[in-house]
Amino acid sequence: MNWHLLGFSAAAALLVSRRVLANNRVGQSTPEPVRDWSVWRLAIASFLTLFAELALIRWIGTEVRIFAYVKNLALLLCFLGFGLGCALAKSRIRWSGAATALLGLLMVVRQPWHARRGLEGLSEALGAAQDIQIWATATARNWPRFLLAAALIALMLLLITYIFIPFGQIVSREIELAPRRLLGYSWNLAASLAGILAFLALSWEGLPPAVWLGIVFLGMALLQSDRQQRILLATFVVPAVLLLHDVSTPFHFSFWTPYQQIEVQQLNFPDGEFQQLLVTVNHTGYQSIVNLSDEFLRRHPGLLTEPVNENAYNLPFRFAAASPRVLIVGSGTGNDVAGAVRNGSRAVDAVEIDPVILSLGARHPERPYQSPLVSAHLTDARAFLKRAKGDYDLAIFGLLDSHTQLSDYSNMRIDNFVYTEESLREVKQLLKPDGVLFLKFQVNQLWLGRRLAEMLNDVFGKPPMVFAADSSYTAVAMCFVISSSTQLQDRLAADPRLREFVTRNRREFLNMPPVPVTTDDWPYLYQQGHWIPGIFFSVSLLVVLLALFLYWQIPEARRRAPSLFFFSMGAGFLLLETQVISRLALYFGTTWQVNGIVVGAILVALLISNAVIEKLPRVWPRWWTFAGLFGGLLLAYVIPFGRIPGSAAFVGWLAAGLFAIPVFFAGILFASEFRAAESPSAALAANMLGAVVGGLLENVSLITGMRALLIVAIGLYCFAGFALRNPVPVG
Repeated sequence: MNWHLLGFSAAAALLVSRRVLANNRVGQSTPEPVRDWSVWRLAIASFLTLFAELALIRWIGTEVRIFAYVKNLALLLCFLGFGLGCALAKSRIRWSGAATALLGLLMVVRQPWHARRGLEGLSEALGAAQDIQIWATATARNWPRFLLAAALIALMLLLITYIFIPFGQIVSREIELAPRRLLGYSWNLAASLAGILAFLALSWEGLPPAVWLGIVFLGMALLQSDRQQRILLATFVVPAVLLLHDVSTPFHFSFWTPYQQIEVQQLNFPDGEFQQLLVTVNHTGYQSIVNLSDEFLRRHPGLLTEPVNENAYNLPFRFAAASPRVLIVGSGTGNDVAGAVRNGSRAVDAVEIDPVILSLGARHPERPYQSPLVSAHLTDARAFLKRAKGDYDLAIFGLLDSHTQLSDYSNMRIDNFVYTEESLREVKQLLKPDGVLFLKFQVNQLWLGRRLAEMLNDVFGKPPMVFAADSSYTAVAMCFVISSSTQLQDRLAADPRLREFVTRNRREFLNMPPVPVTTDDWPYLYQQGHWIPGIFFSVSLLVVLLALFLYWQIPEARRRAPSLFFFSMGAGFLLLETQVISRLALYFGTTWQVNGIVVGAILVALLISNAVIEKLPRVWPRWWTFAGLFGGLLLAYVIPFGRIPGSAAFVGWLAAGLFAIPVFFAGILFASEFRAAESPSAALAANMLGAVVGGLLENVSLITGMRALLIVAIGLYCFAGFALRNPVPVG
């Protein structure tokens, strides 16, 4: 990591933060003129809150890797800022500080002075450990670098928090002014749902962050009552677009997919012939398109130094039966698919989740996706495995390592549900009795190799064959090969050169110290054991200190603690929401669309709860509501969804219906008490601060597994019940 570049970044962030603080003192309580209720202001502010939240989560997690690795970090800061805004509902609205913070964040992250490498080193400086597999992570703590990186991250956390303060101010103020509180809250939920759907639509269309954050600035301008202020904030769009613009050429360009940012660079030989297409995802090397056709390699004899049949894209077919039926999980830009076509496969099912990655396969010089033998499936790997038909001769796991991605609501990398025992058992059931599983992975830590080998040993009842496959032209991979039959031994006996290659490059992982295997309940592939890594403690401490520092500057907060009831409800509901998303991802796919639909469905359930309380307020006694809430949570905890017979869609809809029970009753409980709260703004502030704590409590799943979070949620709802028996006025 370049010290000078990181120092420049920290200095810039400090200057911007000082400017924000000067215009946005949290403790200031200058009153705002009282206005009449405005449904359009409430709707626009609510829309922008969720839209800006999703936009910042995606963008900052892509540009600064530490935000992708540390679970829900950006989301918690959005909640914190919104909660502070609710607590400051009666103060002047801090638009100047929010707009300055957003533009300053763009300047610090995009770095017009080209200091990006300084930010790339944040994960290394903050996460120096060997208990979690993060690319570019150091092995020992360097305290000066750690403190400098922590200071820079703390300043960035502050900027993100300030962006959301005025949204919380407007939303809470308009709800207080509404003729009926639940009417205002329902408008808030409905507009939030619209914000989610709008962002998902823009993401699906592949529009870049310049569009997302430009909309945020325009939305801020639209909410101004002063014409000059409206024009000023609208002009912020220009520097934002310039900062976010990426220069493109025919051979070097970038774009945003529904899941990630992709940069493509084509390398050519001096005569202009295609050599290689490099694909970078979220500023990290991902894969490259290569040409391994006989004709191409004859024209360039020195390009591939290893024998072509010892390359990782050709090796799988030396273990499988002749003319195999092939399943490729993570087919990407088509290298594995091209290998299947080259080696005489009779049929190929290629599974890829990202539509843009799949479309890049059209640039592959061997045109594998155009082959009539290939069926491309644009879907999540686990969703495909659950509905696929069997009788494959060969299943290939491509290099699926999503080291730079997290599903921002479900706390895990996209590919983690692929590398679990349950996933491998599903693959085994799809193979013929003599079928072969060929799993390729980049193993940077010995314990990670031990985990993969142990899972295969558990599933197939015998150890896998493991060897390294190096290359001078294509990807380097650690290969794990296994079959239920004697297929591997028979192929080695029939092919002495293959036997010699495997012997020469064999690796042993099962003699390493044992590590826990990953399951659908504990899918944390890149974490060594059942503990919380130091990097999460470091960043969580920064969040807690920031929250205390900002919240206790508010005079009202110093006089009265937040409502325990609304605080507990916020923490419990965030854990419940996480459970719903992660559980349904197993059956419908871990995609942005599924996450958005699930969150949207939760908002719809809350809208229904509001409507029920508005129409039938006397029908829902507290004890009955708590009985429904706890009963639904306990059912979700004890029912073994993975053992329920039937299609993936059937089990998924069954799980969705069951989780709807606690969501509905939590909504009923919240709406009932929110309707009678002395101060809706104080209630919302406590609720948002509770959500921040709930997000931090999600780290408990790194120790216990995800299902245990339901027990934590039950405990939080018990605190909420205790608070109702011993009420403290909110306001």
